[in-house]
Amino acid sequence: MRLSALPIRYLLLGAFLLTSLLPTTLITGLAFYEARTALKTEIQRDLETRASATADDIDRMMFERLQNVASWSKLEVMQDVRISDVDKRLSKFLSELKTSYQHVYHALYVIDQQGMVIASSDAGLLGKEYLQQQVWLDTPLARNNIRISKPDNGILRISTEIVDTVDETAIAMLVAEFNWQEIGDILNGAVSGRTSAAILDEQDQVIAATALWQNTIKARISAKATVQGFQGLTDNAWRVIFSQHREEALAPIRRMGMIFIGLLVATILLASFIAIPVARTISGPLLKLTDFANRFIRSPSNLRPPAGGPAEINTMSKAFAQMIEDLERSNAHLTRAAKLAVVGEMAAAMSHEVRTPLGILRSSAQVLLREPSLTREGREVCGFIISETERLNKLVSTLIDTARPRQPEFRPADIAELTQQAVAMLRVQAEKKSIALTLETADPVMIACDSEQIMQVLLNLLLNAIQILPNGGKIQVSVRQVGNNAEIRVADNGPGIPPEQREQVFDPFFTQRAGGIGLGLAVVRQIVAAHHGEIIVGESAMKGAEFRLLLPTTKEDF
Repeated sequence: MRLSALPIRYLLLGAFLLTSLLPTTLITGLAFYEARTALKTEIQRDLETRASATADDIDRMMFERLQNVASWSKLEVMQDVRISDVDKRLSKFLSELKTSYQHVYHALYVIDQQGMVIASSDAGLLGKEYLQQQVWLDTPLARNNIRISKPDNGILRISTEIVDTVDETAIAMLVAEFNWQEIGDILNGAVSGRTSAAILDEQDQVIAATALWQNTIKARISAKATVQGFQGLTDNAWRVIFSQHREEALAPIRRMGMIFIGLLVATILLASFIAIPVARTISGPLLKLTDFANRFIRSPSNLRPPAGGPAEINTMSKAFAQMIEDLERSNAHLTRAAKLAVVGEMAAAMSHEVRTPLGILRSSAQVLLREPSLTREGREVCGFIISETERLNKLVSTLIDTARPRQPEFRPADIAELTQQAVAMLRVQAEKKSIALTLETADPVMIACDSEQIMQVLLNLLLNAIQILPNGGKIQVSVRQVGNNAEIRVADNGPGIPPEQREQVFDPFFTQRAGGIGLGLAVVRQIVAAHHGEIIVGESAMKGAEFRLLLPTTKEDF
């Protein structure tokens, strides 16, 4: 049997097994390896960042402690050592220092040359002998020699000599018992989860560590940073090491590996069940789209192509729908063009064949009105002739404007001022019908336009509203700037325009008003389009009609 004769579900199943399973296996293995390497690198980088930041914090804290001892030893109150602090002023000062630093210092005291405590923040230490500690680190700072002993029972002793300001000789020693737990708190605050940290001295001995440090000594991922020797004052250096147990650190990768294997097995088991739904997903929308196309060819309708299916088929359906919309739009344009062509032919004939008789009729009626013997009925008839010839002449002019619109001559103009003029020109007509005509304008809104044509647009919109409204109606006009456009709204509380007719109102010869010819809005749309603007019709807040006119504010926008 040839492959082309096989059902699509079998073809898809075979193609999936042959082309997807092997690459999927290779990609899964590669992804596992890359993820493991990336995670290990990220853990290493995170540990290095933490170690470096913690080392800086420890170095800064230790430097501050050394500075404290060095600066305190030079204070004037320290000279009370010469009189053995008989008034306890120095002891009180040391007690206040300890209290101000809260838990940072365990005790502060001064030792005389005989090794006796003569001043202390803790009254219980006064008069006791100081047991000399072995010097661990020796650091010069501010012309002082700072001695540091190794941490013992959570205390790090920092000491320096107090010099007599008179003869520049050493008279006592200031000792600060630093609470080493402060360093431990820095380490504990920097770790999280199963991460541990420790500080090692130059002999790689642990001098501070978190609780989990012993659990991560073996098989760990670690990173270290060096404490810079108290801001570089000495060559002594401590190392801060952060570590995380390798098994715990890479546990997410192992879980991901098991998930990959499970997914691979599931893929193999479900391959046969996937092929048929995929085939239906692909072929079903294609069959529906083909059936719609055949029905549309036989009988065009307003229905839209079926949507759904894979992205490509869905895109094809959207493209088909867009094509139908374009055809409908082109058909509407052709219909409008045909109507305008009829208008053009009528205008060409009427401009010569109708205007001449109209002019004669008007002139004759005006001559008759000068006759003194003309009766009242005759004068009324002549008035009718003059008014009707004027109306017919306006109709001819409208037809000519519609058929042969003049190209606009762009000049800067304030659309707010033009709107005010249009409202002022028609306010009398509105008042005759007791129509409330209101105008709301902002600051001057400058646009590049043909003022005469834009005035024609405004007058047409306002006249339509006045003519269609009953007595006591309302018209609200507003002008404002919206982005790069000037927005003019003409809203009323009249009968409104049904949604299905809102596009038709701009077609030639379409009208809702008795006695209208349906060319005013067609001319409006032509002028707005020539100004590269947009006119939108909708429902007003007063449940009537609203025309929204948008015009570019600058000529450069064209």
